[in-house]
Amino acid sequence: MSNNSAGHRRGPPSLWIQRFADTMESGGNVLDLACGSGRHSIFLLARGHNVTACDINLSGVTDLRETAGLELVEADLENAPWPFAGRHFAAIIVTNYLHRPLFPHILTALAPGGILLYETFAAGNERFGRPRNPDYLLRRGELLSGVLAGLTILAYEDIIVGEPHPAALQRVCARNAA
Repeated sequence: MSNNSAGHRRGPPSLWIQRFADTMESGGNVLDLACGSGRHSIFLLARGHNVTACDINLSGVTDLRETAGLELVEADLENAPWPFAGRHFAAIIVTNYLHRPLFPHILTALAPGGILLYETFAAGNERFGRPRNPDYLLRRGELLSGVLAGLTILAYEDIIVGEPHPAALQRVCARNAA
């Protein structure tokens, strides 16, 4: 990680991502969807993965442009075509982002045996801060309600956390059984 301001804003990778990183195919290609500052991309690159980092605005990862094994894709995931049509990934990670129409695309892009690590805000988070809008909060049990049909759930939580700040979260680690 560089010493510029983007690097200082990154913070550590999510404990959920760290906990289940070993479930990913060693050296497999990983999609870091809505990558933000790139904290997970850096973590996965250090573990020997090639990473495709995608976000609507790549300003948080400009210092990583020349990093070996990293592909940067700037794309509006909500208002433009899915940028990964025909591509498959050994793992896909999504944290702190929810756009429900992307679920079918994510599942199609997950290679057979691939791992999905998804962690985002859930109903109840409105009492802790943003996001408060229900459009950006998973409903109770939503990730288990058929959204991930065809995947084998390896771990799931619908919890309130205190660190790094109080939040209501749902998170899942699932394997593509296809």
